Amino acid sequence: MWPLIKILPVKTNFAFVRFAKFAAVLSIVMVLASLGRALFPFEPPCGGLSCGIDFKGGTVLELSTAPKAVDLGAVRGTLERMNLGDVQVQAFGADSSALVRFQTPEGASPSQTADRVKAALTQSLGKVTFARADVVGPKVSGELFQSGLMALGLAIGLMLVYIWFRFELQFGVGAVVALFHDVILTFGIIAFAGFEFSLTTVAAILTIIGYSMNDTVVVFDRLRENLRKYKRMPLREVIDLSINETLSRTVITGLTAILALGGLAVFGGSSLYSMSLILMFGIIIGTYSSIYVAAPVILLWGVKRNDEEAEPLKPAKVQP
Repeated sequence: MWPLIKILPVKTNFAFVRFAKFAAVLSIVMVLASLGRALFPFEPPCGGLSCGIDFKGGTVLELSTAPKAVDLGAVRGTLERMNLGDVQVQAFGADSSALVRFQTPEGASPSQTADRVKAALTQSLGKVTFARADVVGPKVSGELFQSGLMALGLAIGLMLVYIWFRFELQFGVGAVVALFHDVILTFGIIAFAGFEFSLTTVAAILTIIGYSMNDTVVVFDRLRENLRKYKRMPLREVIDLSINETLSRTVITGLTAILALGGLAVFGGSSLYSMSLILMFGIIIGTYSSIYVAAPVILLWGVKRNDEEAEPLKPAKVQP
């Protein structure tokens, strides 16, 4: 067996609930700071966030270097040297085709900027054929931004309904409070770090919501089992016991995901770097919220506990 796995204790007995008040104050401060940084200066479409092409508008070019394959690295390097803000380069169709997105600098004409980009790419790649050039206006970008926020709200609402039907209403409220906590802090780290806010970022936030909910459901499921098993044990002790019993699973799962995302951040290039860091932060904060946001809500609200003794099983009748 791998000896390093023995570093993790088989059984832990941490008093998580003891630090719930301190964690609550810390979470409130972080949420308020994140909201302020993400919303200020309250200017459309993204407030304090650094909007990408998807939400701010820009130009889309479809190019081809047939018959040879397109060098995506050379395309990205050429555009980044032109200081065009958020730049997206991706393969499109055949190996010789690519799709390029870039922002138009303030005060510049979209058509003139597109001509400059075409000239720079032709000089860098040689013979290039441009199939189309489309300008994404701010109106379309605003609609995309609203659709992205609606997707986040719908995901959280469906999570509430799912937890409500599977457990109880207070469990669903605790899970939703934890999800709002995770989403707001993720927006805060995006704003403080200056990452581009794009549809890729929305996908990363939706992934964080799924991971956080999965971790919360694991804790809640064990909590429900222990509430039935230890009917006379105080609720705070049952919560500590449930978190400790699922802690090793949570740590191993989180570390595995962080290691994979770390490799993606190092070797995935600049286009995947910010998304990888956002997901790593989301996994850490999602684990924290399952322990110090979702579970304390259950402690404050309370749960219905069945105080009746379990009915003993009758011995099976042996057929002659």
